[in-house]
Amino acid sequence: MNKLEVTLLPWAPRILSVLRVVTALLFFEHGLQKMVGFPPAPQPFPSPLPTMMLASGLLEFGGGLLMLVGLFTRPVAFILSGMMAIAYFLAHAPRGFFPILNGGELAIVYCFVFFYFFFAGGGAWSIDAALARRKTS
Repeated sequence: MNKLEVTLLPWAPRILSVLRVVTALLFFEHGLQKMVGFPPAPQPFPSPLPTMMLASGLLEFGGGLLMLVGLFTRPVAFILSGMMAIAYFLAHAPRGFFPILNGGELAIVYCFVFFYFFFAGGGAWSIDAALARRKTS
């Protein structure tokens, strides 16, 4: 291991937590927009929300909150990863093959970032990590 790797290695679990928090805040915002209309969408959502949009809003809102604090990170991340894969194939893939053209880049990025969290966990600054530390002491 070189000196840079030795210096950065202790920060990896913390930066994983930063990635989780930022991702969760952005994802939560999508749910908040669907659930309460804030921030206002460029094109307003229908009222009442169709079933699939309501379900996705609840998952984005609730899953975003759980990811934000790092509670049940792995199972929530797995569910959200699957949700984003489904969203891509239902809403974007029918519009064309290339994600840059069908508007699906964000769905793919969320899908794989959440899939990463499924394997990596929530990082050092998460409720999951605090509970694990408490359990071992």
